[in-house]
Amino acid sequence: MSTQLQPKTPTVKGPAEWFTGDVYFNAYYAGSEPSRTRLNLVRFTPGAHTAWHKHAVGQTLHVTEGVGYVQSRGEEIIELHPGDTVYTPAGEWHWHGATAGNFMCHLALWEAPAPGSGEPETTWGELLTADEYPAA
Repeated sequence: MSTQLQPKTPTVKGPAEWFTGDVYFNAYYAGSEPSRTRLNLVRFTPGAHTAWHKHAVGQTLHVTEGVGYVQSRGEEIIELHPGDTVYTPAGEWHWHGATAGNFMCHLALWEAPAPGSGEPETTWGELLTADEYPAA
């Protein structure tokens, strides 16, 4: 198989079950076996963020613009800036998104679990409470 230009995908608004605020993403790549790599560009409006969630095989985020946060459950919040790359291990509950006063965009890179594992790529949990998201 030779090098392939990937099809362009439309921008999709993130569902309210997964995100607080307005979040938009483009799914740039979803590999097929033997690749199980996924790549999305995610755009968060000020104050927008994910719900708690975890990935079967972990997730890497690379911030392309703006200012944001990432936090694993029970850990300190990490502030993110353009050029920052952060990895969250497999099965670790976490959230990420923009600060209250800034947009934030990141590339999200993760891998689907092995076929037949029965594990979902991403498991979504509850939305953050007002106490969990940093005040402006």
